[in-house]
Amino acid sequence: MLQRRTFIAAALGCMAGAAAGADRDPELRQGAALAFGTTVGIAVRHPDPVVAGQAIDAALAQVRRIDALMSLRQPSSQVCRLNRDRVLRDPDPHLLAVLAHARALSRLTRGAFDITVQPLWEAFERARDAGAGLPPDAQRLRARGLVGWTGVRAGPGRVVLARAGMAVTLNGLAQGYAADLALAALRRHGIRHALVDTGEFGLLGRAAGRPWTIGIRDPRHANRMAASLALDGRCVATSGDYACAFTPDCRHHHIFDPASGASPLELASVTVLAPTGLEADGLSTAFMVMGARQAHALAAHLPGVDLLVIGKDGARWKSSGFPAA
Repeated sequence: MLQRRTFIAAALGCMAGAAAGADRDPELRQGAALAFGTTVGIAVRHPDPVVAGQAIDAALAQVRRIDALMSLRQPSSQVCRLNRDRVLRDPDPHLLAVLAHARALSRLTRGAFDITVQPLWEAFERARDAGAGLPPDAQRLRARGLVGWTGVRAGPGRVVLARAGMAVTLNGLAQGYAADLALAALRRHGIRHALVDTGEFGLLGRAAGRPWTIGIRDPRHANRMAASLALDGRCVATSGDYACAFTPDCRHHHIFDPASGASPLELASVTVLAPTGLEADGLSTAFMVMGARQAHALAAHLPGVDLLVIGKDGARWKSSGFPAA
């Protein structure tokens, strides 16, 4: 599930174009690291290469820290320990902050967002790895019976999962939260212009006198862009059915409707702009489950939130505040 995030294609001023842009902008500095099962990148504009390097290192350290806490692939992570033991003592404050946001988002979306869908993912992953295609109905029903966000009880002293077999995933929040912490680290080092790519995008300032601009991948054509965005200071996250599909038609994929235990059928991708990476990350997943109509209705009541949804049939709906390049 570490590959849950869609690939957001690079456009003018974005990470993949930074090398070419460096020739035109001598103040552009870059850094990268492995985290969340992929390569995360940071580009900053600053006249002093030493200051820029220190800022990038500090930001990447924050990203790696969140990955080490919340990874499902590192047995020593606090999430893995919680899933294994059902009880995690002395949880890290960052973990508690993300769990608190998860609970609030589950309540806001009436359960469309639910970090306890991990047993469903595991059932589908086991079936795929065994060459069995999809898990049998009985296994899906058992996994669905373990889903329920109210069963996660978190406090300063410990986190507890209510029932044996429950498991959580923070892959729908951790990368956005890491982007927020990376931006905060850059600010502390005096950086005013930067683009952070953790799988979600966060930014400061501008790219050489123009807005940072990114492209959003067409969910059915890997080499095409569905849209481009001139970023306006908000963070960006995209969820798509193609990012990790269990069937070639993307009918079954890594995003699950907690109510049914199946993947939602209406949308191919959702891109969200929000004031923070944590908000954008969680809402992109929730909106995939909710569908276009409910997603737009909720977004209209959330300050600073805009979205673009693309249906499996290619139809597109974007909110009035969704920027264009």
